[in-house]
Amino acid sequence: MKAFTAFCERMVQRFLPDAFLFAILLTFTVFLLGIIFTNSSPMQMIDYWGTGFWDLLAFAMQMSLIVVTGYILANTPLIKVVLKKISNLANTPSQAILLVTFIASLACLINYGFGLVVGALFAIHVAKRVPTVDYRVLMASAYSGFLLWHGGLSASIPLLIATPDHFLEDTIGIVPVSETLFSGFNLFIAGFLLFTLPFVNRFLMKARDPLIHSDATEWQTDNTDENSEKDSVEGKSPAGRLENSKTIAFLIGIMGLTYVIYFFINNGFDLNINIVNFIMLFLGVILHGTPRRFLNSATHAVKNVGGIVVQFPFYAGIMGMMVASGLSEQMSLWFVEMSNAFTFPLFTFLSAGIINFFVPSGGGQWAVQGPIMIPAALDLGVDTAKTAMAVAWGDAWTNMIQPFWALPLLAIAGLKVKDIMGFCVILLLYSFIPISIGLLFF
Repeated sequence: MKAFTAFCERMVQRFLPDAFLFAILLTFTVFLLGIIFTNSSPMQMIDYWGTGFWDLLAFAMQMSLIVVTGYILANTPLIKVVLKKISNLANTPSQAILLVTFIASLACLINYGFGLVVGALFAIHVAKRVPTVDYRVLMASAYSGFLLWHGGLSASIPLLIATPDHFLEDTIGIVPVSETLFSGFNLFIAGFLLFTLPFVNRFLMKARDPLIHSDATEWQTDNTDENSEKDSVEGKSPAGRLENSKTIAFLIGIMGLTYVIYFFINNGFDLNINIVNFIMLFLGVILHGTPRRFLNSATHAVKNVGGIVVQFPFYAGIMGMMVASGLSEQMSLWFVEMSNAFTFPLFTFLSAGIINFFVPSGGGQWAVQGPIMIPAALDLGVDTAKTAMAVAWGDAWTNMIQPFWALPLLAIAGLKVKDIMGFCVILLLYSFIPISIGLLFF
């Protein structure tokens, strides 16, 4: 296993291109597959690509803000102290890996956006605490928690089918989360991964010579202390006094947090990506103390989102070609044709994992696969709740080797996709076992 892990890492380091080139290669791949396996002409595929190219603008902004607001909040004095205290639980590289994996996994079960940011930020603090830890394995460990997101509280597919008026309500009705998220098979998968992934990542650390990232703390340097003297000088002018007003920061922060309380009262614990960003933004305003300190931190934060801004439109174009050409439907039908009542959940999971390469969005993937997989499940007599969760776990599974979701974490960590993907291949192979057991035998 150590030799195989080392082999995977060497192959990834040698052959996996930068995340932006990976997106371009996926674009070419889907373009050719659409021409070969559907009735689409080259010009039609280009039309599908260009038409869909900007469909993820809102989502790209959300993910950019995840990085920006996470950076801002992490650089407040209070949060630095909290993260540092928790990181003090790790005294050795092994303990560092175990702790980061568990915290990141737990955070992703609560909310996927929250988990991505917390995992990366916490890993940076742990790297400061244990500077001899292999930094690339540490960040792969932080990202491994994302395996659990679609079995947790922010899972888009089970939450969607539990909501009135969802697009498949006439076929399957309202499916409560007791049959999906809190079912026996889902609790088994999520629990098994939560408590075993830390030890798998610890093994990955021992499978290679460590790489020490001497700049691991660079991302968190926003020169807040260096700006203190400058703030006091500029504060003598009327504009400067406003920029350095603690009263203004406090009032707008309280206004934001008041809305958060109102939102949860009216919507329950709906911890979606927008409210997570909202909370981190206004907590950042309050905890930085003044608008000027907040803006100084934001200026440093936006340097980390270039990859997201540039690459997400390419994935939107890929999704446009997949859906409009019918290629995603063809892929789903291939797996349906080879299934029986027993194997259907497994093949649904595998098909979702493959389609996730090209449609890396849980909600978007369900819109593509749901209308195909649910009627097939009904024909075979397969539980529709398990079918939905099979799509959900397939979507989460191949995120380990799909750079789309890793971009925010990589931006925070200051790494490239090839730095962690060799380890993520092992995590992909390992996680296939408990997911398959849960879908087939529970």
